[in-house]
Amino acid sequence: MSLTSSLLLAVDAWAIALLVVLPILGIALGGVAVWFILKQVSKKKSAQKLDETSRRVEEMLAKAEAECKQLKKEAILESKEQDLKRRNEFDQEMKEKRAEQQRVEARLTREEDALEKRETEISRKEQSLEDQRKNLEKKTAEVQKTQEQVSHQHDLMMQELERISQLTKEEAKKQLSDEILDETRRDLAVQVRDLEQQAKDEADLNAKNIITLAIQRCAADHSSETTVSVVPLPNDDMKARIIGREGRNIRAIENATGIELVIDDTPEVVILSGFDPVRREIARLTLEKLISDGRIHPAKIEETVEKVTKELDQQIKEAGESAMFEVGIFGLHPELIKLIGRLKFRTSYGQNVYRHSIEVAQLAGLMAQELGLDVNFAKRAGLLHDIGKAVDHEQEGTHIQLGADIAKKYKENAMIVNAIMAHHGDVEPKTIEAVLVQAADAISGARPGARRETGAGYVKRLEKLEEIGSGFKGVDKCYAIQAGREVRVIVKPEQIDDTKAMFLAKDIAKKIESELEYPGQIKVNVIREFRTVEFAK
Repeated sequence: MSLTSSLLLAVDAWAIALLVVLPILGIALGGVAVWFILKQVSKKKSAQKLDETSRRVEEMLAKAEAECKQLKKEAILESKEQDLKRRNEFDQEMKEKRAEQQRVEARLTREEDALEKRETEISRKEQSLEDQRKNLEKKTAEVQKTQEQVSHQHDLMMQELERISQLTKEEAKKQLSDEILDETRRDLAVQVRDLEQQAKDEADLNAKNIITLAIQRCAADHSSETTVSVVPLPNDDMKARIIGREGRNIRAIENATGIELVIDDTPEVVILSGFDPVRREIARLTLEKLISDGRIHPAKIEETVEKVTKELDQQIKEAGESAMFEVGIFGLHPELIKLIGRLKFRTSYGQNVYRHSIEVAQLAGLMAQELGLDVNFAKRAGLLHDIGKAVDHEQEGTHIQLGADIAKKYKENAMIVNAIMAHHGDVEPKTIEAVLVQAADAISGARPGARRETGAGYVKRLEKLEEIGSGFKGVDKCYAIQAGREVRVIVKPEQIDDTKAMFLAKDIAKKIESELEYPGQIKVNVIREFRTVEFAK
């Protein structure tokens, strides 16, 4: 709002006040005069203030115009500076773009040159490939023509070969196939034989080392025993006293013990004959006590037999416990301990079964230790493997079956039962320890002097060996040598080749195992010898 307007508003306010006041005082005329005077004064003052205001406005406008000119000048200068700066920047940018464009144009020029060179090279290679294709087509045609000629020549040759050999193509193929198959079989048999021999050599070497070490660490003495016992007499008069009046004393001894007394012309001895070793031992001890006492009559005989039987039972128990402690196993059933003790009076081929069982247990344990197997299991199976021989004089059946039944009866482990049944190869062994028991049994029985046979049984076994070897087709001669430890089989070379000779040896060995019982092992040696004889005249 301007100064003039402000003054006018003030005057109007004073006029209105006077108009309000004058009616109240009742001086209307005086109020009009005053109002007129005041109005004139107000106009004068307003004119002065208006002039002053106009002057100030003009000064302000001049000052503002000067400032505007200065600002305009400064703006023009700043605009020129910015325009110059932008122009310089634009020139620099255009210069850089022109340089980049020149580089791009140079690169494109180089790439165009390279493309032109590559296109030229591709054209040259295409021409070369086209030439090679034409040469290949030409050579292919020549090869096809040559192949047709070769095929024709082959057909002519096949016809000529069929005419000469009098065999068709299929027959010739079959004959050639059979020959190749036979040759392959021979080569395969040779390789199998070599591999088997190599494996056998390595296995034999390792087994010999283990067995040798086990034998060295297990020393056992051997003494052959028989099924008869000899009781020495102080004099020949004692024979009459043993016989007694009308033979009552000898009958009483035989009835009480179940053993036959043989009293012959042999001076100062009485022979006790019987297959039950325990009864024979009772009879021997009874007779020795009667001779020592001097009183021999039926009542004394029965009393002595009863006393000796009780003493022998105690000895049997002690022998079983001694064997158990010697081997180093514990926890056997008391009845099994007694049966082991009974083996002390049992022999097999002249070998004491009690000592044999202890030796087998020790050998099996030593070999199991070398192989890192269960030593206690191997010893236990080795000690019990012939337990059936303690009762085979009283019960029907083989000692293997009886031993397995006894082991089952007294709650032995199923693997122990398997080792007992497998130690002669009647069943397949289920554990390595069972195989070790087999080996230990063979080692113990094969020691020099460990076992012996009767003369008749020995001759019969040799005859049976020769009979088995001669029973195979293609065998010319068969001889049992080295006291029955080896069978030498000579074959007919025109019927048996090298491959068949190898299988023949296995078949003969298998048949010997199934049909004969023998201590140790028997070597089967098959000999194939081919001789060509011609006479110079």
